Amino acid sequence: MAEKSDVNAKWDACLDLSVRRFVYSSLAGAFAGLLLFRTPVTRRASIAFGAGVGIGSAYADCSRIFDGSAAKLVPPKTTSSAPEELQPPNSLSNPSQVC
Repeated sequence: MAEKSDVNAKWDACLDLSVRRFVYSSLAGAFAGLLLFRTPVTRRASIAFGAGVGIGSAYADCSRIFDGSAAKLVPPKTTSSAPEELQPPNSLSNPSQVC
C-alpha cells in the first residue's frame, strides 16, 4: 500500500509542478510580448512559446521524479588507435621525404 501512495504523491507533485510552470511561463511570455512586440500575432506567439517552455521543463522534471534519476548523456567511446588511413604518415621512417 505504501507503493501506491508513493505513486499518488508523485502524480500530485507532477500535476502541481506542471500547472505552476505552465501558468508562470505563460505570464512571462505575455509580459515579454507586451514589452517587445506590437502585433497581436507575435504577442500570442510569445505566450505560446512561454507555455511550451513551461510544459517542457515540467515534463523533464516529472520524468526525473518518476524514473528516480536524470537522463545522463554519455560521451561516445573513443578508441586508442585510429584506423590506418586516418593516421598521419611517419616522415622519420621514410628518409626519401626528408628535405
